[in-house]
Amino acid sequence: MVASVRVQKLLRRYKLAIAAALTILLIQGLVVWSLRSLEEGEAERKTRRSKLPDHNSQDPKREAVAWERQNALSGRSGARWNSRLERTGATAVPLSQGVAVDGVPPHDPYSSRNFNDTRGGGEGAARLPPPAMQGEPGSVEGAPQAPSSDFVPKCDIMGKDALSALHRTGSRQCRQEIANIVCQHQAGQLMPRALPQFCPLHGFSSPVHTAEELDNDLSKVENPVRVAFVLVVHGRAIRQLKRLIKAIYHRDHFYYIHVDKRSNYLHREVQQIAQQYPNVRATPWRMVTIWGGASLLKAYLRSMQDLLSMLDWNWDFFINLSATDFPTRTNDELVAFLSQHRDQNFLKSHGRENARFIKKQGLDRLFHECDNHMWRLGERTIPEGLEVSGGSDWFSLTRRFVEYVINSQDELVAGLKQFYTYALLPAESFFHTVLGNSHMCDSLVDNNLRVTNWNRKLGCKCQYKHIVDWCGCSPNDFKPQDLVRIQQLTRPTFFARKFESMVNQEAIDILDTHLYGHYAPGTVAIKAYWESLFEQADGVGSLSDVALTAYSSFFRLGLRSLDSSQTSLETCRYEPIGYPVSVHLYFYDERFQGYLVRQEVQNVGSRVRETVEVWAVPQATMQLENNLREFERLKNLEVGTEWDPKERIFRNFGGVIGPLDEPVAVQKWVRGPNLTATIVWIDPAQTVAASYDISVDVDAEYTQYKPPLQRPLRPGAWTVRVLRLWERVAEARFLVMPLAFKGREPLHQEEDSWLHAGPPGNLYLEQGFQQLRSVLKLSPQEPALQEAQQRAQLVGKPLEAWVDRTVGAFWVTGDLCSTLPSPGTCPSLGPCTKSTWSSLAPDPKSELGPVKGDGRIR
Repeated sequence: MVASVRVQKLLRRYKLAIAAALTILLIQGLVVWSLRSLEEGEAERKTRRSKLPDHNSQDPKREAVAWERQNALSGRSGARWNSRLERTGATAVPLSQGVAVDGVPPHDPYSSRNFNDTRGGGEGAARLPPPAMQGEPGSVEGAPQAPSSDFVPKCDIMGKDALSALHRTGSRQCRQEIANIVCQHQAGQLMPRALPQFCPLHGFSSPVHTAEELDNDLSKVENPVRVAFVLVVHGRAIRQLKRLIKAIYHRDHFYYIHVDKRSNYLHREVQQIAQQYPNVRATPWRMVTIWGGASLLKAYLRSMQDLLSMLDWNWDFFINLSATDFPTRTNDELVAFLSQHRDQNFLKSHGRENARFIKKQGLDRLFHECDNHMWRLGERTIPEGLEVSGGSDWFSLTRRFVEYVINSQDELVAGLKQFYTYALLPAESFFHTVLGNSHMCDSLVDNNLRVTNWNRKLGCKCQYKHIVDWCGCSPNDFKPQDLVRIQQLTRPTFFARKFESMVNQEAIDILDTHLYGHYAPGTVAIKAYWESLFEQADGVGSLSDVALTAYSSFFRLGLRSLDSSQTSLETCRYEPIGYPVSVHLYFYDERFQGYLVRQEVQNVGSRVRETVEVWAVPQATMQLENNLREFERLKNLEVGTEWDPKERIFRNFGGVIGPLDEPVAVQKWVRGPNLTATIVWIDPAQTVAASYDISVDVDAEYTQYKPPLQRPLRPGAWTVRVLRLWERVAEARFLVMPLAFKGREPLHQEEDSWLHAGPPGNLYLEQGFQQLRSVLKLSPQEPALQEAQQRAQLVGKPLEAWVDRTVGAFWVTGDLCSTLPSPGTCPSLGPCTKSTWSSLAPDPKSELGPVKGDGRIR
């Protein structure tokens, strides 16, 4: 009782203090709950963001640190992967026979998945596979994935390069291959320690002849050599490849063509060419030949082996070419020159100090190719006694040397094949090193007989880091002003590279005319170029959802324009059937002219079916203000994807952009005063998505930036503005296209509406820019936002109508034609073969005709 009274007195005395303490506790609890909610919300946003495809490049150093941190949490100590903690519930993949390292089967480089043999038959339905999953065979980018629990390393893997590669690769088989190779290397059983030197003349090479010394009169040659041209090609530029074959073809030579395993369309076309000429053949096997990969050397060695086994092809020289090469001298001049030097091998060396070349080339590093990626796995030493050389991977080799490389069993050749199996850019060094260390070293001439259009300021941008753990360079495409480099050379050259008709066709035209003269007056399509993007045999699964949406809309708009222009003619009303059967890019006079979409249609009245081609033309959207002052330097403002910093063009011609893409804004300038510009991005709902400043130096030609916008982007018409002190200088509109398909299937309302809903929280970046709305004088946002939310729910015909309205604001129909040989029921539809813009129009410069009396086609 006494205790109870005391408690009551204490409560009365300290009730205010107790109330204050309880209030503080309550507030603290609310703050903790609020912070936790914010963290969970941020985690949810990051999770949602992580569902979107991320094509940004990875930082190997940062990944290695993260990987080591993860290893520490999982029991892998330090910079190593402890095999004893990883051996539960999995079996190693047997890769080859031979000596094992701690139970690890040695890796067999010739059992790679990067190979298929079509000797037993064709490609069946010749369908392209659907877009590959990240990290699977056929994928180039190979996004990092968490290592699967069934991966079993058989040794303690050490070194940050190997750990980074194991972390980033996507497939279990590739991870297992990397682990096996690293374990063999750590045990000293992968690389040869020393190799013999058979060359009696250290560092010998024959003198390079000058162009003035050449006597290329073929009539003076008694026994002219015969050349085996090996063409390693990829992509879809069949018309340019045909121009190359047309320029170098002669019935006395041989043409062996390897088409990349991913280029099924090109392979089908090459097979048709091979049926026309007995001395043209396609390899019955195909590989994925990535830039810098060991697969390219493997393809050359396999081609050499095939050529030696062809008893009906009696050739003297092996010359490798790509589809982006073109001759600078005639076939007769080449044959006359090689006939006078029939015992010499032509390879271009690096021309720099040897140790520097080894470092720059990465020959002191271990590489492995799998998942269509070259993974850097650590350091290695050059075999003792070896004189390493290298330079260009374009060469002209004698049959005698090719036989030595393929058939020799000596320690030098066998050891170098092993060494270069795990080398970056092996084709740039393997043949140089074999020849320079062999008994035939005195046959080496330091000249690869070709000129390459190097512009290292533009070409060395590490543009291949998504497929190789190294920074590499690539030559620029020739343009007319670059051809003077060919004339300035003093050494003899017979080929030049690179050429791309979609970038500049005039340079090829100039060389072609120089070699073989002008085409007859009145020849059509001299300035036109077409390149295939899609054929029905590829399968609709090869198209992206945004491409399928765009092509289908282009075609519907074309039919609608035909219907509206012939309102009184029921015979000109058509409805599309199925999907497009063909899509081409169309260029004329070095300018992109639009897309050509061919599809089957049915006449609404007669129900008769035919195939129609529609020409969709993009509309310019850039506007410049008056009184620009220092901003008169600005000549163009463009937004797109697939920006090529080397050629300074968007490879996604016409800017076909979807909600999941990552657009970049590019400004083109001329020389002028230094300035600072503000760039602002505004979405269709009048949301300021991004704002940033760019500094433009006096000599700057291009500035570009890709803001890391959170996706999905809101579909509709976007605006990018260039501002000077918040006053508009220039503006360009671009379309983020609504998707009518997801996974090549029509959109479904509930599960797919997020694709058109814009970013979570209506924020494209972590920082919002809505305070800029009044400065930019934007229209009220609420009505536009409500309209955007309503459109995000559209499916079926209403969605299709929305797509066509947005596309129609940026594209117009240039013309239509029919594949029928003569006009059908609609008088406005002329034959495609007589429509100069059509992909079915005659193209004499790219057509391969019969062999003429002089043995040539051209």
